[in-house]
Amino acid sequence: MADITDEGISLVEDLYRRRQPLPSMDAIYFIQPSKENVVMFLSDMSGREPLYKKAYVYFSSPIPKDLVSRIKNDTSVLPRIGALREMNLEFFAIDSQVTFRISHPISPFYGPVIVMNHDILCANKVGFDLSPGYFIFLKWQLQHGGPVVFGGLRQKIVINTSLKPASRKLLNIGFITDHERALEDLFGEAVENSRKFDACLNTMATRISTVFASLKEFPLVRYRAAKALDASSMTTSRELVPTKLAAAVWNCITMYKSTIPNFPQTETCELLILDRSVDQISPVIHEWTYDAMCHDLLELDGNKYVHEVPSKSGGQPEKKEVLLEEHDPVWLELRHAHIADASERLHEKMTNFVSKNKAAQLQQRDGSELSTRDLQKMVQSLPQYNEQMDKFSLHVEIAGKLNKIIREVGLRELGQLEQDLVFGDAGTKEVINFLRTKQDATTENKLRLMMIYASVYPEKFEGDKASKLMQLAKLSHEDMKAVKNMILLEGSDNRKKSNGTFSLKFDSQKRKHAARKDRSGEEETWQLFRFYPMIEELIEKLSKGEFPCEYHCMNDPSPTDRGAAGGTQSKSMRTIQSQAPHSMRSRRTATWARPRSSDDGYSSDSILKSASSDLKKMGQRIFVFIIGGATRSELRVCHKLTTKLRREVVLGSSSIDDAPVYITVVALLNFTITIVVIIFFFLLCLKNFIVMLQ
Repeated sequence: MADITDEGISLVEDLYRRRQPLPSMDAIYFIQPSKENVVMFLSDMSGREPLYKKAYVYFSSPIPKDLVSRIKNDTSVLPRIGALREMNLEFFAIDSQVTFRISHPISPFYGPVIVMNHDILCANKVGFDLSPGYFIFLKWQLQHGGPVVFGGLRQKIVINTSLKPASRKLLNIGFITDHERALEDLFGEAVENSRKFDACLNTMATRISTVFASLKEFPLVRYRAAKALDASSMTTSRELVPTKLAAAVWNCITMYKSTIPNFPQTETCELLILDRSVDQISPVIHEWTYDAMCHDLLELDGNKYVHEVPSKSGGQPEKKEVLLEEHDPVWLELRHAHIADASERLHEKMTNFVSKNKAAQLQQRDGSELSTRDLQKMVQSLPQYNEQMDKFSLHVEIAGKLNKIIREVGLRELGQLEQDLVFGDAGTKEVINFLRTKQDATTENKLRLMMIYASVYPEKFEGDKASKLMQLAKLSHEDMKAVKNMILLEGSDNRKKSNGTFSLKFDSQKRKHAARKDRSGEEETWQLFRFYPMIEELIEKLSKGEFPCEYHCMNDPSPTDRGAAGGTQSKSMRTIQSQAPHSMRSRRTATWARPRSSDDGYSSDSILKSASSDLKKMGQRIFVFIIGGATRSELRVCHKLTTKLRREVVLGSSSIDDAPVYITVVALLNFTITIVVIIFFFLLCLKNFIVMLQ
């Protein structure tokens, strides 16, 4: 809220709460184009005594024609509307600073008041703080005054009264569509042809499309298509989610081509649509970067961290809230670093700062008398000294807490087993040995290990094997729901099992007992930094034009544009100009806290250099959208590949989930497999009956 009031906004209100009439002032509405919001707007502005003198209405996405007609048919409201426009800004920007300057002029602003939807006021509850790094930053060239009314969308608006040329800039960004229940709505029980399924899919497509509308990018839309083993196999709605979402996004994009001025008519970027089944391990494995461990091991409220600081009055320590976001340069540099590397860097930076800062040097002197010149230098250095020391102290405290938890929980040994399982260096013997010897492991950590084990060895959970593992791990039936649902969501080796269950797996190939292969040309600087999300491989293949054949293209249904099996590239793919990536390190055996002298190629320092580089020198953007939630390790990969490929890699998802949240969501899914099988056989019999009649 401080960011809004700093721009001269004196009042913030909720659209759905009773508001004081301001008939002498004009109002600016920024609302979703929903029936409820339009009704509220018409109620505000209709009758003899409207709330405001005139309304300037801006919709976050395209408004349906029936709602436009409803507004036009209200003769009392129509003369009071000063503007009615679609802004195409219906998504949350996360991970990096974004600046939008919208070229729609609004008249001179006097005595500003903002009226917001309740969702904005509660934004912190869902983990998105009111700060530039985690919301869309709208810089509006305002020329008009009055209340600004928000409705139906958690968004941040920042008013900028300076008249500057409109521009759009996006760098190393992630975005979400705010669908925290996407897995439940799209992959849960009884989703076949349900209203909830269609509503979630359509809203998600609209919000994804507004990203491209805002940036004026026309994407080449690729998606992971469902594959059936034979003609008798039936494809479920769950398997078709990426296909249906790609089609819905494509419909929105094609509409923008004819409705948005200067919108590109040919492809300018690439969009890859996946679902969470492409990589079930990333959401549950322990990620060892500073950012991921903060969200995994500390009790953060979104990006808000609460810690104790000494009281200025000398009393009890006071609690202070800080945001771990891009305005903090220490966080920006360390967030993608390994926790051991981050700890060492903090120590070096603290030592270097104290040795160079005048105030720090003078404070460390003995009791000798200070000269006037010394005092002057100390006073000049104090503001910077206090600010920097606060930041260093904060991160030293956080790193210390993380390292303490790692030691107390025995996380290193668990993390090693997790990664050995993923890379095929460990199996059943090692898992059983861990469960027997580490009885004090937390339920969550044992459950995460079991989910990784099930992803690599799904056959170990068939029949009564799952019950034996559950007893050994001392997990409840409720806990095991997450494991079982993950297997169903991801699919098993065969589409139809002998016991009559129905699998949801896209790929029919037999699973290897290694979910990842060591990447050639890369070297570990730190232990437990071996794991990488699957999207890293997919994005690199996409950039090279070596995409698997099961990834189809919505723009051109011809076989040559449905991926790059056998090295085939689409026409649009060949137009992409990306520089050759710099060489990465070859992997060696690593140690826990001993850095090597090589450049990691994707450290925060490298990202900062990339961020300051000229974007025009980079190739076309790559957008990757994951249905069902993305992870912080996947955000890290996008930063890394932006530097490596010299192309902005933008990660989008329905939400950003930490492991506990993802496990809870998966555990709550209910799969009525028996009903699906009954429907399948009924339709198969019906088909045979029709054939017989013919």
